[in-house]
Amino acid sequence: MSEMTRHEKALAILNKGTVIPATTLALDDDRKFDEAHQRLLTRYYLEAGSGGVATAVHSTQFEIRLPQYNLFETVISTVSDEISRYEAETGKVIVKVCGVCGPAEQAVREAEMAKKYGFDAVLLSPGGLNHLPEEEMLARTKAVAAVMPVIGFYLQTAVGGRVFTYDYWAQLAEIDNVVAIKCASFNRYTTQDVVRAVTLSSRADKIALYTGNDDNIVVDLLTKYRYEVDGKMYENHFRGGLLGHWSIWTANVVKMFAMLKDAKASDDLLTLAAQVTDCNSAFFDTAHNFHGCIAGMHEVLRRQGLITSIACLNPEESLSPGQAEEIDRVYKMYPHLNDDAFVKEFLARHEAR
Repeated sequence: MSEMTRHEKALAILNKGTVIPATTLALDDDRKFDEAHQRLLTRYYLEAGSGGVATAVHSTQFEIRLPQYNLFETVISTVSDEISRYEAETGKVIVKVCGVCGPAEQAVREAEMAKKYGFDAVLLSPGGLNHLPEEEMLARTKAVAAVMPVIGFYLQTAVGGRVFTYDYWAQLAEIDNVVAIKCASFNRYTTQDVVRAVTLSSRADKIALYTGNDDNIVVDLLTKYRYEVDGKMYENHFRGGLLGHWSIWTANVVKMFAMLKDAKASDDLLTLAAQVTDCNSAFFDTAHNFHGCIAGMHEVLRRQGLITSIACLNPEESLSPGQAEEIDRVYKMYPHLNDDAFVKEFLARHEAR
């Protein structure tokens, strides 16, 4: 048997399940791209033990695509290059995920650019396309899958997503080169639709389920789903996570993920699940319908010294009233969840270079 290519190894890691933080965007106080801190942030995720990194996604700010910023290619090339440097230094393979969005023509164009820069899969966002029928959304997925392996995406309605039918997910699961699905619907009922559709599809073993449900991370990773059809039992589970929440406190996320992979539900783990969800509420600003979700992640990274500013490209995106105090609260209430000690050592090591 011939040796696997780097890309094949990356897809095997994705299929098995791993930690994939959805990276934020490093800007300075003038809202200019900060390449040095973007590289530092990427290296942080890698040295924290992440198996993959996703960029050009919601937490990286969709505005990077707007002509007045024109940052899409700059960001993905920077992140990919930093991952490649790490791979060359360590011999490890990291799953490179690039977000793509927009109508089919734009999504295909972005997928082609992701392929150019060595990404392994694209996370195909449905955002902004709520006016399209499901048939057109499926055709769009097929068009992108002809260029790159696709991670399907159930995006919550609060940030521009829509509710899809069960049949949509059943048909999407049958598309060749769909290699994973990120479920971030923040809804127990629609999450069941995705899991059942994939589990009962002919490609169930080829599609890895990834939780993007930041409100239910631990329980998603602990739960085994079972469906009986005509006397036969079908089973599935979330194999990994691709989350904005995991762009912060990442070193402890990696430890938690390793513990959860083989764990059975217990009182302690269900307590952990509630604590993680409480933290997410502060970071993602659920009190204000997620208005400050990106700024909240930036604030934690700024406090740790990984970025210098919480500015977003859109000046309207900022911390909500009382959100900083909520972050203070969860920091004090759950000190065992942060990775401040790791970050302090990480920064000292890189400053010494």
